[in-house]
Amino acid sequence: MSIAIKSESLAFERVADLLGGRRVLGHLPNSALDAHDLLVQGLPNRALGFLISNLISLDAASHLENAVGMSLRTYQRRKEAPTALLSQEQSGRTWKFAEILAKAMEVLGSQEEAEQWLEQPAIGLDRRRPIDLLATPAGVELVEDHLTRLEYGVYA
Repeated sequence: MSIAIKSESLAFERVADLLGGRRVLGHLPNSALDAHDLLVQGLPNRALGFLISNLISLDAASHLENAVGMSLRTYQRRKEAPTALLSQEQSGRTWKFAEILAKAMEVLGSQEEAEQWLEQPAIGLDRRRPIDLLATPAGVELVEDHLTRLEYGVYA
């Protein structure tokens, strides 16, 4: 198995772990196509619940709308049906949030540091908080690019 494939597989594993792993998702995606199929089908509500309940310092209630596109009240209603499925859009945004959190954990060293980074204004993002940029695809791309620059030591 090549290094790139191992790295990709590990990245999918990290994201899946943040969403509850095999116990919540049913199976672990090991490729982009597997992840796509899972998201088209819809993540179970409890995957989002697992992610939110395992945040350390990030206040999910105040950031849920930006990160996942769901109001706090909608999230609270959805918790009552943990096996129901999120929409494709909510599933995709939940996956992307977990993916960004996993990447930030890898770059910064811990989940707590990654969550704190998401809430702090970043010079490389024109002093905007990464969590606020997750509301749009363009913002998500900016955050991912910024994380890549951090990973390689390019801060501006």
